[in-house]
Amino acid sequence: MGILIRPIVTEKMTIQGEKLNRYGFIVDRDANKIEIKDAIQQQYGVTVKDINTVNYHGKRKSRYTKAGMLSGRMNHFKKAYVTLAGEDKIDFYSNI
Repeated sequence: MGILIRPIVTEKMTIQGEKLNRYGFIVDRDANKIEIKDAIQQQYGVTVKDINTVNYHGKRKSRYTKAGMLSGRMNHFKKAYVTLAGEDKIDFYSNI
């Protein structure tokens, strides 16, 4: 698996992409900002101006079933918010 796992395509990130030229990605938890920058520039052919990363801790979840109470945890993950330089754009819908 590569550094970039998937883009974040939500209403909030779409608005930020249009107004602030900022895009979100779920990335590998061990990747640093330099590796993320290189992967985005190589895959999308754009110039990266700034990167902010956020580590998320998986929440504990529990539910009641016929077999009793099941408890577990969601996965940990890391988000990267990437600001592009100039007039560069990323179109996630071009492959559809």
